[in-house]
Amino acid sequence: MTASFAMIDTPIGPFTTVVDDAGSVLAAGWTDSIDNLVPLIHASLRPTDLRQASTLGSVTAAVDAYHRGDVHAIDDVPVSQQSGEFLVHAWKVLRTVPAGSPVTYSQFAEMAGRPAAIRGAASACARNAAALFVPCHRVFRIGGALGGFRWGLPAKEWLLTHEAGVEPAE
Repeated sequence: MTASFAMIDTPIGPFTTVVDDAGSVLAAGWTDSIDNLVPLIHASLRPTDLRQASTLGSVTAAVDAYHRGDVHAIDDVPVSQQSGEFLVHAWKVLRTVPAGSPVTYSQFAEMAGRPAAIRGAASACARNAAALFVPCHRVFRIGGALGGFRWGLPAKEWLLTHEAGVEPAE
């Protein structure tokens, strides 16, 4: 399987995205090293051939627009992730958490239809390969603590501040 990747500079550092031939995001994050992303891709989707590109077209444009203020630019970018049934479902649910309206892990578990699965909800965030597009940064601990974030708590704080007070997508 062949995939392409591109990196752009953002206010919180370099952001790299990996997409398959159909243009679906396989992995993404605030890193300039593809070696930080490829291991996050499920083995069944992991590319055997990677090609660097200067841009990934509409995907790169969405990342740029998001960081410039259009926090809804990423909403319709296709994503491909694979795992067990609950995680795949939870990642889809995460994409419905609106920018500017973060939820707790408990609320996220409830949204995913398994209110008692708070650890499962946290695992969905921790195992999410497609950061930004599957916005695990919009989930925090009860009481307001940020919890963890693969790309660092300063990045999570920036993202939440960036999204604060935005109007819901129509």
